[in-house]
Amino acid sequence: MKKKLMAMILMMCTLVMGACDRLTVFDPKGPVAKTQANTILLSMAIVFGVLLVVYILYVVILMKYRAGNMPDDYEPPHEEGSKLLEFIWTAIPVLIVIMLSVITVKSTNAVETVPKGHEHDKPLIIYASSSNWKWHFSYPEQGIETVNYVDIPTNRDVEFRLYSYGPITSFWVPQLAGQKYAMSDMVNKLNIVANQDGSYLGKNSNFSGKGFAGMEFEVQAMSTDNFNKWVKDVKDTSPKLTEKEFNTLLEPGHLGRMTFSSTHLTFSPPPGDMSNGHGHNMDMNMKMDSSTSGKDGHNMEGMSK
Repeated sequence: MKKKLMAMILMMCTLVMGACDRLTVFDPKGPVAKTQANTILLSMAIVFGVLLVVYILYVVILMKYRAGNMPDDYEPPHEEGSKLLEFIWTAIPVLIVIMLSVITVKSTNAVETVPKGHEHDKPLIIYASSSNWKWHFSYPEQGIETVNYVDIPTNRDVEFRLYSYGPITSFWVPQLAGQKYAMSDMVNKLNIVANQDGSYLGKNSNFSGKGFAGMEFEVQAMSTDNFNKWVKDVKDTSPKLTEKEFNTLLEPGHLGRMTFSSTHLTFSPPPGDMSNGHGHNMDMNMKMDSSTSGKDGHNMEGMSK
């Protein structure tokens, strides 16, 4: 029995040690990820403390009140109960729930706003859109676009605006921030700051079809000077992205990295942005023959809205 128990313990230790390099969520490289990692560790510590107390009391009661410690003719006294004990074992779980609730609310509020110290920064805006099974990153101010990788400057607020050209996906860079959904009919925002230069793995953490497992991207954090040099190099050497090529990129499949000196935002804007006369998802009604509209064009005007 002891040998089997030792073997199970060794197996569990081996599995945990082998997974250490994958637990990047506990190796944060930015304030948002650090807040989330600290919240997870604190919650685990509270739960561990509760379990420890429960198991200790369980063992003590088993040892103290087992039948072997009592005489054969022992009859337990009649007890009416203890209001004090009942109050204690009711109050403690309530206090634990309140404590965890406060921690959750405070940490959620912290990660949903601009990280402290960067409230007055001008954010770098990047539109991150997903399709089966790839990621498209558009830099509207720089006028460039990348596929399956994104470069960002360190120590600057980066505002990702997330949406999807297909099923719901989840944008997640464990070392920089928690996951947030990208959907086809709305834009979600995620603010992150990278404190260190480096390469960080990003992924889709929401199942979105057979190619979901390979839907990964790389976040490269670098100094502001290197970022500006990279942007200039992209604009000087990369081809422009055409609407025809972008529609090809949206077709299901995996791709390597690609770089363009223009964005798809001009001809396929995000959800809710109709300033260019195009919807995010091509409205099939817009392809109807103009003869279906009235002479005053009211029908077509209604569809365009």
